[in-house]
Amino acid sequence: MSSELIVDVSPSESVIALLEDKRLVELTREKSGAKFAVGDIYLAKVKKIMPSLNAAFIDVGYEKDAFLHYLDLGPQFSTLNKFLQHASSKKSRITSISKITSDSDIDKEGKISDVMKVGQSILVQVSKEPISSKGPRLTSEISIAGRYMVLLPFSEKVTISQKIKSGEERNRLKKLIQSIKPKKFGVIIRTAAEGKKVAELDQELKKLVAKWESLFNILKKAKPPVLLIGELDRTIAMLRDIYSPNFSSIYVNDPTSCNDICDYLETIVPEKKKIVKQYTGKLPIFEHFGIDKQIKSLFGKTVSIKNGAYLIVEHTEAFHVIDVNSGNRSKAGIDQETNAMEVNMAAVEEIARQLRLRDMGGIIVIDFIDMHNADNRQKIYDHMKAMMAADRSKHNILPLSKFCLMQITRQRVRPEQHVDTAEVCPVCNGTGKVTPTVLLVDEIESKMEYLFKDLNKKKLTIQVHPFVAAYLTKGWLSLAQKWRFKYLKRIQVEGVSSLSYLDCHFLDENLDEMIL
Repeated sequence: MSSELIVDVSPSESVIALLEDKRLVELTREKSGAKFAVGDIYLAKVKKIMPSLNAAFIDVGYEKDAFLHYLDLGPQFSTLNKFLQHASSKKSRITSISKITSDSDIDKEGKISDVMKVGQSILVQVSKEPISSKGPRLTSEISIAGRYMVLLPFSEKVTISQKIKSGEERNRLKKLIQSIKPKKFGVIIRTAAEGKKVAELDQELKKLVAKWESLFNILKKAKPPVLLIGELDRTIAMLRDIYSPNFSSIYVNDPTSCNDICDYLETIVPEKKKIVKQYTGKLPIFEHFGIDKQIKSLFGKTVSIKNGAYLIVEHTEAFHVIDVNSGNRSKAGIDQETNAMEVNMAAVEEIARQLRLRDMGGIIVIDFIDMHNADNRQKIYDHMKAMMAADRSKHNILPLSKFCLMQITRQRVRPEQHVDTAEVCPVCNGTGKVTPTVLLVDEIESKMEYLFKDLNKKKLTIQVHPFVAAYLTKGWLSLAQKWRFKYLKRIQVEGVSSLSYLDCHFLDENLDEMIL
């Protein structure tokens, strides 16, 4: 399976499309200068403590206060606060967290009012971006992500991605990281680290540690609320998380972004730098690669599968509902159970794609076509798990009920993607009313008379819908022929399928359109 990344950069936003075998599977939008992205680390201030929720509202500079629950403080919250005090003090000469003595972990069953107070400065990280009317969700369990690992300050644990299956490789990586990591740092080893040499891992580990310890200098001058360490540019962050040897090309329409991506790839896979290409074509980049067409077909309420089957996708405040329909699909000699099984299997692949593409989170309920065979329901469940394996968001899938309903929970850390696929009617311009059709021919002749007599045009090409063109040119003594005799001018009628029924364009002898 080959993967491509297409990046459309404009002054207002960057749109990133991930294609797998030319099929759109992920679409990410980032507004220029966007803040409060997942992974951003802030020096913030406690605004309000809510004992009933065992949580606090935190001022991070967003228009609405962010939310921090006690369970998101992390076991080392007391040690993190001690680090903040040392780093903020102008008198302190400590430049490494290895010299800070660790406090005991906070009580898992404790109360938030026991560990923080209103007006207190704290270090937090965005775990969920602002969505709808809610502010950001925060955590004080700080982590810094790299390509091969995630650094966890004040934790001594080394854990390994479950996607690394080889026991021998898991042991190698664990021993290797334990031998090179500094004290007071924990590490989560990512899947991309599999098979990597110690030099590559050590180089990234040192960069992540240096990034964290740069806070000693930053905090001495910082006043809350302020961004301390920002996440990478969304394109780079996405590339860091999803890059694989299957990537065949990365196209970018902006020279600055193209150079940034080249520089990043050079640090992780220098030999792949050549796959980054700047797009300089005349057509918009998404139109050139057929992405616009896929977006229009995939983001509507109704999504076609194949052979007449389709999905209906509904969004509510509480959850998302997806209904699977067989439509007009029919095959001779196939019983109902087999037909339902085939449609449901095809639907699973499209649903897994839709969840990633729209970044649907929370609770998703899928109404599959009824199947009475328990083995068939199990096959649908297993197929869904296999199709969702490539999804980077945390998710949980429940088996089908006897009513063929499936429930999925999927982590949502960013606002869901919404694309308006409806277009304003070109005939009525959204008013719902059109010019009487019986007057169309009179309007065409009126404009034509103006062009011939007032503007002295010698030749006109009239572009209309093919049905109208057929009406105007029907028979030997057609309307078009009558106009030629009447005005003694050269008149050509062309049918253009992209025009609406009542649309009409006039071109002069140089084929330049006449604006009337």
